[in-house]
Amino acid sequence: MPIPELNAEEIRVIGCLMEKAVVTPDQYPLTLNALTNACNQKSSRDPVMALTQGEVQHTTRELESKNLLSVEENFKRGVEKYKQRLCNTGFSELQFSPAEYAIITLLLLRGAQTPGEIKSRSGRLHEFADHQAVVDTLNDLIEHEGGALVVKLPRQPGRKDCEYMHLFGGEIDMEEYASRTPSARSSEPGLRELVMDLQQRVERLEQELSELRAE
Repeated sequence: MPIPELNAEEIRVIGCLMEKAVVTPDQYPLTLNALTNACNQKSSRDPVMALTQGEVQHTTRELESKNLLSVEENFKRGVEKYKQRLCNTGFSELQFSPAEYAIITLLLLRGAQTPGEIKSRSGRLHEFADHQAVVDTLNDLIEHEGGALVVKLPRQPGRKDCEYMHLFGGEIDMEEYASRTPSARSSEPGLRELVMDLQQRVERLEQELSELRAE
């Protein structure tokens, strides 16, 4: 089965559903309002989006037509809830290990990342033993039996490691990627690490707040 090619909104919706299924299982499947809020989070997302409920609902319909999303409807309350069918269901060709699932989810939500970034951000999805465990899992996804799901990108100046990217958005133009001018943040490892640490703290606080509100 060929890898499905998704647009930016579809990638965001699938990524959010995969994330919330693990991080907040008590709130999964997601209502339209919860899914829209997840898509528009200002943390743990790159790029940050500002989708309307109408846009999210349209995207869910497109994904449902591709058999990548299922809708559960409570007829008494008139509330629809959404579940992803991209992977790890009885309807999915793709069956990921917890490590593979975590990496695909992070790449869908945040775009290209180094193994170090993936390890530092994966805690709520999967605990990797070390840096090499991330690299090994990435290689498994590159060598996936049904075709590569991830690609290793050319290392950019100022970066210690190469970034990796999912292929659910289509093939990546390596020459165009290699020609990009690295941002000031990328060329300042110390500042980058500080920003990453602050982002992780904010994410933990936002998640705790979300859980308190749910209770």
